[in-house]
Amino acid sequence: MGCSSCSSGNDGQPKGCKNNGTCGTDGCNKLTVFDWLSNMSLPGGAKPFSCVEIRFKNGRKNFYKNTENLSLSIGDIVATESSPGHDVGIVTLTGELVRIQMKKKKVEEDSEDVKKIYRKATQKDIDIWQKARDREESMKVRAREIAIRLELQMKISDIEFQGDGSKATFYYTAEERVDFRQLIKEFAHEFSTRIEMRQVGFRQEAARLGGIGSCGRELCCSTWLTDFRSVNTSAARYQQLSLNPQKLAGQCGKLKCCLNYELDAYIDALNSFPKTETKLKTEKGTAVCQKIDIFKGVLWYAYEGEWMNWHKITAEDVNEIIASNINNEKVASLEDFASELIEDTKTDFENVVGQDSLTRFDQPKRSNRRRNRNKRKNKKRGSSEKQTVASNKPKAGNSENKNSNKSNNQPNKKRRSRNKNNGKS
Repeated sequence: MGCSSCSSGNDGQPKGCKNNGTCGTDGCNKLTVFDWLSNMSLPGGAKPFSCVEIRFKNGRKNFYKNTENLSLSIGDIVATESSPGHDVGIVTLTGELVRIQMKKKKVEEDSEDVKKIYRKATQKDIDIWQKARDREESMKVRAREIAIRLELQMKISDIEFQGDGSKATFYYTAEERVDFRQLIKEFAHEFSTRIEMRQVGFRQEAARLGGIGSCGRELCCSTWLTDFRSVNTSAARYQQLSLNPQKLAGQCGKLKCCLNYELDAYIDALNSFPKTETKLKTEKGTAVCQKIDIFKGVLWYAYEGEWMNWHKITAEDVNEIIASNINNEKVASLEDFASELIEDTKTDFENVVGQDSLTRFDQPKRSNRRRNRNKRKNKKRGSSEKQTVASNKPKAGNSENKNSNKSNNQPNKKRRSRNKNNGKS
């Protein structure tokens, strides 16, 4: 979800709002919130809610009190209380929706964790903030080099400077406890600032860094998901997924959070299915379940000893067979129930330019040299024949001249004959 000015340009390139994440709709940032109460006015006599939600780098959000009664709106840059100094953030939500968010996250309005807003950020505050942000990438590379040199089993994933540049928070992940006392000393000497180390989980690391998932969309944890619930491999079993850790794991290395999205629907659908461990007893033999299809509501069974022959049966028929087996009754065979589900699986293959012919490689391939020679010979023969035919044909211009000369000679002949007759007389 982006603002209207973030559409593509004439050449297909994204235009962007040029606000670098501070647009008025807050649609270019992580964990964005749509204020659907922005067009509604408060009832008469009601005071606006005094707390405001403010976002910092990579989706970190906190609630702050607007003790100065500043007129704040989404996208405003403000200076907030911090220890020590002050921090700079962007307003993401105001009004009654902040009250709902605080209630959802169980944050009291009078809590000590809810600090206050000092003022709207001045140009000087923004310049200091931007200079500190520009240092973060080079510091992260240097910090990783120092950690590798000290042979510490940790990964520094992100660095966040405070708004006034007085403190830098290093976010890292580690599987075991890390003794970074010497590391902090070298960091303080190298970067000349106050250092704070904060350990985060692998899912929190993926949420901060962001990325594109296997579905082709941006990660849920970096766009809208805020609570990380535990995911078990049983969720994949209920959904009939192969237990392949490479496909089930996300960018954080843990099981994908989306495995829980449709889990309840699968569990409800499986209530009408018989248990796969239950065997069907027939007069022909005992059948074992091989596969199920939840969407189509069918199961595949195979007789013991005939594992290659599967029989497709609906869940209702399987429940009837199990009910008869409970009453010590056996059905004749599974073919009686599977006969109605027989489908014509024949496929018509077409010869696409001889690609499916088995003998297409038996004939030797003709060389292109012979073809080129034959083409040249045919061209020479055709040109020589054309020349001979053209030489045998009379020219159109000569025939016309001859006809004109004949017509001109006829009156001369008449004159000569008249002169001869006059001389005789």
